[in-house]
Amino acid sequence: MPTPRSDQLTLVAFLQASNVSVYSGSWRYPSAASDFLDVRYYQRIARVLEEGTFDLLFFDDRLAMPSIHGDSPADAVRYGARPVKLDLSTVLGAVAGATEHIGLGATYSTTYYQPFHVARVFATLDHLSGGRAAWNVVTSVNDAEAQNFGVKEHLGHGTRYDRAEEFIDVVSKLWDSWEDEAIVADRVNGVFADPERVHEVAHQGEYFDVRGPLTVPRTPQGRPVIIQAGQSDRGRQFAAKWADLIFTGDPSQALAREHYQQQMELITEAGRDADSVRLLPMVYTIAGETEAIAREKESVFLHHLVHPMASLTLLSEVTNHDFSGHSLDDVVTDELVDSVSGIRGLVQGVRKHLGDRSLTLRTLANHRATLLQGPRFVGTGPQIAEQMEHWFHSRSCDGFVIAATHFPGAFEDFVRLVVPELRARGLARTEYTGKTLRENLGLERPANVFARDPQSSAV
Repeated sequence: MPTPRSDQLTLVAFLQASNVSVYSGSWRYPSAASDFLDVRYYQRIARVLEEGTFDLLFFDDRLAMPSIHGDSPADAVRYGARPVKLDLSTVLGAVAGATEHIGLGATYSTTYYQPFHVARVFATLDHLSGGRAAWNVVTSVNDAEAQNFGVKEHLGHGTRYDRAEEFIDVVSKLWDSWEDEAIVADRVNGVFADPERVHEVAHQGEYFDVRGPLTVPRTPQGRPVIIQAGQSDRGRQFAAKWADLIFTGDPSQALAREHYQQQMELITEAGRDADSVRLLPMVYTIAGETEAIAREKESVFLHHLVHPMASLTLLSEVTNHDFSGHSLDDVVTDELVDSVSGIRGLVQGVRKHLGDRSLTLRTLANHRATLLQGPRFVGTGPQIAEQMEHWFHSRSCDGFVIAATHFPGAFEDFVRLVVPELRARGLARTEYTGKTLRENLGLERPANVFARDPQSSAV
């Protein structure tokens, strides 16, 4: 059956298991918590988000320190530009035990992991959390990650997505390798499970040979929720085929609305119900008891906390290009764009936002490390709620990925000041009604490809 578009916002929190939020100056904010190596730090944040009835929290990840800039991690370490990345399976296991309802997502790479490992991690998390797991699918970004896994250079863009297509296909089959009725637990006759309902996937492909079955029975959600954030043409096609939640980075509402329409068309062309997929732009929210308070905080975040070299370090990381030989005031020319393979999409997006203004490396770098990388909703609770409502009702999005300016205060302010206003407008739930993340998102449970009656496994 088609899935109706929800009349409530999907709310997702974007986190880092790190010294910073996605905003690289967050560690310097006076009230930012500094105990990011303590499990209670993540549990506190998760409980705040659950109080605000967020659908999901998920963690970004990279498999290397930012070390493309100057061929060294020194600037990342010196300026705190995301040098810390804790293991996410451990963090989410601890968060699962401290919460009851909120979805739990982690970023895992299809380039440097293996399908069996990823399938088992997320199936285990889904069971132990009662059906709350989500996988943010990425193909990784640069040579520094490759070199931590014994590979000299990162795979090319097309090859990464070819591998990712096969990877997620194998993972899906592994998640389905146990049918829902496989475990019979017949103690009298000594039969634990029906072997005819546990299947080898017997996958032989270009990149993977996987026998299966998975060592984890089918999970409460059937399959964990899939998140994807590809911005290139290939990335958007991949998301249209596989994703339940699509995480976007459009810097303005006009671009977000255009992206929304285009992505929904791609989902339909892929043979899926477009209303079963949620498109969620990343935004910053800066809430204050008065607009003046919020604007003062915004000024601090915009102008005082991010070191310029931290911005350039992170630009080098995401584009896989060493900008240490450039000045921040260098103009981004067509020749530079042609010579740096990972920069074109970012440049196109920023130029759409800026119009005909000259684009420098400083501006481009700031869109990767500061509040310029996403839209900002700034003001009182009612003012922010009104902006969100306008985006939602204009079909610019199905909800938002909320990025924090600092932890845990940004989320505390949002839950205290904005969530009550969203609830008053009917845009946010007052309590969780589903048992699993899929149920709370209004998504159907996927059918099992191995089931004798596939529809029965989707119930």
